[in-house]
Amino acid sequence: MAELNTGDSGGKGDKKVRSKKQNSKVDLTAMVDLAFLLITFFMLTTTLSKPQSMSLGLPDKDDKDESNIKVDENRTMTIMLGADNKIVRYVGLLATPVVGGAPKDFTYGKDGIREELLSRKKSVLAYSTAKGKPKNGMIVIIKPSKKSNYRNLVDILDEMAIVDVPTYAIVNDFTPEETKLLEGKKE
Repeated sequence: MAELNTGDSGGKGDKKVRSKKQNSKVDLTAMVDLAFLLITFFMLTTTLSKPQSMSLGLPDKDDKDESNIKVDENRTMTIMLGADNKIVRYVGLLATPVVGGAPKDFTYGKDGIREELLSRKKSVLAYSTAKGKPKNGMIVIIKPSKKSNYRNLVDILDEMAIVDVPTYAIVNDFTPEETKLLEGKKE
């Protein structure tokens, strides 16, 4: 609170009678009340930023057995995520990869897996139009291993969004050959 002191001068020789002045005080109670009301109002009316999440299309809970679906192996790419930020990709089937689809290690980022996804997407588009088929996009199968971390999966899903891959799936079953390949063992 603000207060103005106008007390005696303390002099003993002063014999003039002076009128006492009232101390002037500024009462800030109303202003503090108003400030707290405004703070409360703005806290209750503002919306906090909501965390952004990536939309994932999850499969239906039907018990249909769709294991007989045939997919053109020239359109598929499998990306396996291993320990220590390791990425291995192959195109087609592991036993009989298509041209340029032999297993290869990559890194994350624009010079790594993103560049590969972009080039593969262009070649799949060229393949689809050359065969006279409708413009079918690339299909990516993401296989995170038990040794990979959550950040690797989020990073590869971010790459799918950046490259605009329309169809991708997260699968957690590994064949013995894929496990050996991911661990770096040669047959």
